[in-house]
Amino acid sequence: MNNAPGQNSAADNAVAVKGLTRVFGKFKAVDNIDLSVARGEIFGFLGPNGAGKSTTIRMLCGLLLPTSGEGTVGGFDIMKQSEEIKKNIGYMSQKFSLYDDMTIEENIDFFSGIYGVSEEMKKERKEWVLDMAGISHMRRTITRTMASGFKQRLALGCAVIHDPPIIFLDEPTSGVDPISRRRFWNLIYDMSSKGTTVFVTTHYLDEAEYCDRLALIYRGKIIAEGRPDTMKKEYMHREVLEISVSGIIEALDILGEYGFDAALFGSVIHATVDDAASAIPRMRSVLESANIAVSHITPIRPSLEDVFVSLIEVS
Repeated sequence: MNNAPGQNSAADNAVAVKGLTRVFGKFKAVDNIDLSVARGEIFGFLGPNGAGKSTTIRMLCGLLLPTSGEGTVGGFDIMKQSEEIKKNIGYMSQKFSLYDDMTIEENIDFFSGIYGVSEEMKKERKEWVLDMAGISHMRRTITRTMASGFKQRLALGCAVIHDPPIIFLDEPTSGVDPISRRRFWNLIYDMSSKGTTVFVTTHYLDEAEYCDRLALIYRGKIIAEGRPDTMKKEYMHREVLEISVSGIIEALDILGEYGFDAALFGSVIHATVDDAASAIPRMRSVLESANIAVSHITPIRPSLEDVFVSLIEVS
């Protein structure tokens, strides 16, 4: 990827902010956060809906002025150079607006114009988008007839058709199936390998495993930051048990009554305990006394979701 004029050297951060804050009336949506993203890094910004992810990304993209704080994106000041930031980034969200009544090719041509792609580069960039998205054979297809996974890849291509050095993806995989999500992440890996910085927000914590580094945001504050593997070691000091039972909701209620920290994880329960060896027989006894059949209670490696739940409980 080509560096835009005015960017920092390769040794500097693509994104660096300090004390970033945004207040709406009496509500503090983003509360004094510091973060940095290295050039070429895939940085995951994770948290539940309403945590402040989208507000943060809109400030970084020059779409919303911070209430206070300082920082740069691609070397441009977030307070004073929002228009320059917009020219030198790609931005895609779950609400990225393709034009459904246009063909795929017409959408690409339209966004080429919006992003000011030069005439000599338009054909090359169009073919890149079609090839990247795997839709070269569909170029004259009306966009509204496309499957969601293809639309998602087309939207990504249109958002980065001007070859920006930094791309912001705000909940980009919402509403698509797991296979399409995996293919989308393969495209992100490919862009990162060529030097593009990727800043992605998501509430799918399994996607966090794909990122080089993460920040977890909750109620407007960053509560943890680091590499996925090290976060599990650094922030998870208790043991995690996987519990498979009949009557999972009843079992969850009973465990709560007896003071266990437990939560639903799909078709099983995860519980965090100080000592697995002593907790397992006590749990089994409690559940079986309530006539709940226990298939297994097994210590497992904590997931990032376990880490996040644990951190929220103490926040």
